Amino acid sequence: MRAARNLLLLSLALPLPAMAANIFCCNDERGKQVCGDILPMACVGRAYREINQVGMVVRIVEAPLSPELRAQRAVEERKKQEAEEAEREQRRMDAALMQTYATEADIDLMRQRAEADVYKAIAAANDKIAEAKKRRKKFENEAEFYKKKAMPAEIQKGLADTEFEVKAQESIIESKKKDMVTIQAKYDDDRKRFLDLQHRRAAKPQ
Repeated sequence: MRAARNLLLLSLALPLPAMAANIFCCNDERGKQVCGDILPMACVGRAYREINQVGMVVRIVEAPLSPELRAQRAVEERKKQEAEEAEREQRRMDAALMQTYATEADIDLMRQRAEADVYKAIAAANDKIAEAKKRRKKFENEAEFYKKKAMPAEIQKGLADTEFEVKAQESIIESKKKDMVTIQAKYDDDRKRFLDLQHRRAAKPQ
């Protein structure tokens, strides 16, 4: 028993065989391969490979980037992130589109309602213009009596107020016309995208 213990202690006291270290290799400025068990000076600032004892590459280290390449990489990374964000946003919009409409008829119905609201607003503005012009005509007729003398303040105010009202309603009409163009473009785009998504779903293997 004591002999076995002494043998164990003796084995632990013996030095372990040295492990073979990995080596580092690169191509120097002339394209010649340079290797060493520590990184050779010729490899500093260059791409290099770390190779294990059986000749397998276990790590590849790229060369440090120049300021120009770093700037280029940053631009490429930013463009990649922007593209990924745009793709995520498109998926979100597509999901919302398919939840909003079940058929093409739904798109047409919502378009008609949106256009009808604009037509009503334009018609209301035209009615207000007609009323303002009618009132203005009354003030203009009264103003005829004051061509050679001072015009009463209420007539001057009436002319100014009705002129302002006409211009304000005309501005509303122009704005609503632009809204109509936007609405038509939106529902045209919605219809096109809806049909495209439906076609893609139908083309997917079941």
